[in-house]
Amino acid sequence: MDNLTHSLVGLTVAKAGFDRATPYAVPLAVIAANAPDADIVTLLAGEWTYLHHHRGITHSIIGVLTIAVVLPFLFLGIDKLRARFGSDDGARRPPRFIPLLLTSLVASLTHPLLDWTNNYGVRPLLPWDASWFYGDLLFILDPWLWLSVGGCSFLLTATTRVRLIPWALLAMFLTGLIFVVPCRAGFPYPLISHALWLLGIAGLVVAYRFRAGARWGRGVAIAALAGIVIYLGGLSLVHRYAVTHARLDSSSITSIDGGVLKFAATPTLADPLMWRCLAETERSTFRFDYKIASGDDASISNVRRFAKPTNEAEQTRIEAAKQDARASVFLNFARFPAVRASRDCIGQTLIEFADLRYTEPGAQRRGTFSLTVVVPNED
Repeated sequence: MDNLTHSLVGLTVAKAGFDRATPYAVPLAVIAANAPDADIVTLLAGEWTYLHHHRGITHSIIGVLTIAVVLPFLFLGIDKLRARFGSDDGARRPPRFIPLLLTSLVASLTHPLLDWTNNYGVRPLLPWDASWFYGDLLFILDPWLWLSVGGCSFLLTATTRVRLIPWALLAMFLTGLIFVVPCRAGFPYPLISHALWLLGIAGLVVAYRFRAGARWGRGVAIAALAGIVIYLGGLSLVHRYAVTHARLDSSSITSIDGGVLKFAATPTLADPLMWRCLAETERSTFRFDYKIASGDDASISNVRRFAKPTNEAEQTRIEAAKQDARASVFLNFARFPAVRASRDCIGQTLIEFADLRYTEPGAQRRGTFSLTVVVPNED
């Protein structure tokens, strides 16, 4: 998930009662909720090193637990330095280790759990097992999470006009993103979602006017976190339905290339009725959109077929391309890889790899979601 979501979830965790138990709970929870993304430092060694390590050991069970235990000691150390070199009038509350540890554990664990919900996946069993696990429930950006935990954080922290200003700016910025960016990025945003977003913003304004944060306090945060659990539970039921029926309804298409070896229904932006599906068969991989519809409405659209190379010469060149270190990293990451062999204007053989979750061979390069390897021609 995006780091705004992680930060807002961390802040909501702190406001659920941990901030009453000990000082530093709020900054600790926000940092802990983002800390597994410390693997971004590997980007200094290049994008392929980053792809190899991203959502790796820092997102694993052992890595998250280590981070969660270390962070409270850092805050205790900061407090000791503050007490030693800063002014202390005797009224300062000292931090308590156990509440800090519990805050850190809960906030840290929200990070891999939220990352698991999208189609990028996590590797929780590292360093012993590098298998990827995918929840396929949430798009990597989810406005309903912004609205729930963001709204909760707003009600509980915007206690002055000065604090109200950054929240108002954030709301305007996110509203602009929702209304403008999806269409430009090729992710149509349902009209009803626009309406629900505006209705949610209006509801938060009313709740703020009635001082809901002051009235209910941590109950607002607990309700927001419970709402996320209910939301994910509902999405899991919808996802299960989409997987079952999309696989069945697409069988007439995929059966031409043999039985389905692997199938996934992945989420789209803010539309639980629309799923991007991928089906790998013996001879190809299909990608299509599946709409949960009623009556005679068309449920499958935008069908694309990506054939697996069968030419022996092409297969030989593809195997040679796989020896490239970047290709090894890419193929360990790619969930539905597609490959295409072609020649450039000077006659070189190009092997194009792409992860069909995000792009396709021949499309404009999208970061590390695609890769082109030049294979020398044999004389």
